[in-house]
Amino acid sequence: MKFGFDIDDTLINLREHAFHIYNKKLGKNIELDAFHALQKVEIHEPFGLSDEQGKEMWNSSLEEIYYTSCPPFPNAVETLQELAKQGHEIYYITARPKEHGERTKDWLKEQGFPVQDERFFYGMQDHEKIQIIKKLKLDYYFDDKPEVLNTLLNESLKIFVKDQSYNRHLTIPRILHWTDIKEIIHIDKQKVR
Repeated sequence: MKFGFDIDDTLINLREHAFHIYNKKLGKNIELDAFHALQKVEIHEPFGLSDEQGKEMWNSSLEEIYYTSCPPFPNAVETLQELAKQGHEIYYITARPKEHGERTKDWLKEQGFPVQDERFFYGMQDHEKIQIIKKLKLDYYFDDKPEVLNTLLNESLKIFVKDQSYNRHLTIPRILHWTDIKEIIHIDKQKVR
């Protein structure tokens, strides 16, 4: 089977990692409760930053956000390694800017994710991700962004949302823990029989 994954806030805990960086850079101590209450992807509001200041803070911090100690979600690496070991095809489709694509790919490999160069796509807007996902004819796709997932609702692939505070309104099947994939595959195999 062919599995497609977004990276940021789907496989790795990027926004929470960035939240800690913002606290440090701004000399603040905003509690994680404020982060977990956010109803949108952007994280700047609890710090009292305007949208423009938030965008500037994000862009000026990308190096530190992307390439320091951002943790994968628990069992994400092991689950994808197991899928690859079972012979499934693993694809990564990220909207990270082109200038960060190759380093992101290398960083994922260093973390232990099973990455094959020809199955790694980057440097696109969210709407362009949809075209790549369709072209790859994936069986499963996992993402955190409602805008991406909602555009895939009428496609033949099975979509799942990685649980985040800003996507809880979605009625799409939800991944709370990466070990849940084993159960999803098991259920799908039962349906085929």
